[in-house]
Amino acid sequence: MPVQITITVNGHSHSANSGSTVADLLRVLGLESGRVAIERNREILPRSRWLETLLADGDNYEIVHFVGGG
Repeated sequence: MPVQITITVNGHSHSANSGSTVADLLRVLGLESGRVAIERNREILPRSRWLETLLADGDNYEIVHFVGGG
């Protein structure tokens, strides 16, 4: 049974399963990975590390979602 952890995303508290990755978080939030930038605990998280970076209790994420238009 997964342990629940608490993270903050863009200033809002969220529950997540321990063992989840940043890529899993994007899926849960319904965001396309090609259109976002992520900061984890005040540091830019390179896209190449999203699949391997595990969410940790107390993490703080800022996620910017780019929207096209014109």
